[in-house]
Amino acid sequence: MKWELLLAGPARKALKRIPAADQRRILAILDAMEQDPFSGDIVRLKAQPVAWRRRVGDGRILFDIEPEKRRVLVHDVVRRTSTTY
Repeated sequence: MKWELLLAGPARKALKRIPAADQRRILAILDAMEQDPFSGDIVRLKAQPVAWRRRVGDGRILFDIEPEKRRVLVHDVVRRTSTTY
């Protein structure tokens, strides 16, 4: 059963600024997250009970999972630096 995947405004804006090759890779991963948001290299963020991150090369997808509604809310797509989190 598919999960509902919602992209917040900052995530949409960030995707537009990413180079085309990286953008295609991230969009493919977002499609896969609709099937199973718990697969791949994901880690729950400390001090935030519902926040997760998924690693995509040197980028990160920051998202929340609402299992009771089968919903994934993508907050942002960022390039990993020392100040990302």
